[in-house]
Amino acid sequence: MPGSQAPQWRFLITPRWLGWHLFTVAAVIGMLWLGDWQLHRALSGNGLSWAYTFEWPIFAVLGVVFWAKTIRDEFHPPPAPEPGESDVALPAGAYSAAAAAAATGGAAPGAVAAGATTEEDADLAAYNAYLARLHKEVKGHGKWHGLR
Repeated sequence: MPGSQAPQWRFLITPRWLGWHLFTVAAVIGMLWLGDWQLHRALSGNGLSWAYTFEWPIFAVLGVVFWAKTIRDEFHPPPAPEPGESDVALPAGAYSAAAAAAATGGAAPGAVAAGATTEEDADLAAYNAYLARLHKEVKGHGKWHGLR
């Protein structure tokens, strides 16, 4: 290996990931055991248990699929967006000076735009200011935190 770069798979042996691996193995074994238990109940005459006999192994398979997809996503994280790439383009005139001031905390959310002549324009400006404030607050959220 060139240089001192760690192998890409090293995150899989961190304590957090080892815990997830153990949990996955225990959950799959538990679900397969529950499926076997339901099979024995179904064979002894409990008709409802036939559905659970097949349901628990399906849950186990879905758990393994989720675990594998999580690992795959960690190997290939989505690219970080460029600054301004995720910004939403507003129509011309929809984002007024009052809305910009409200987004930065300079004016009240219900402030009327400088060119607003009707109540609808004031409502639109207030709504746009609200959307701009929300966009500013949540920018960068929703990413997978703490694993890298």
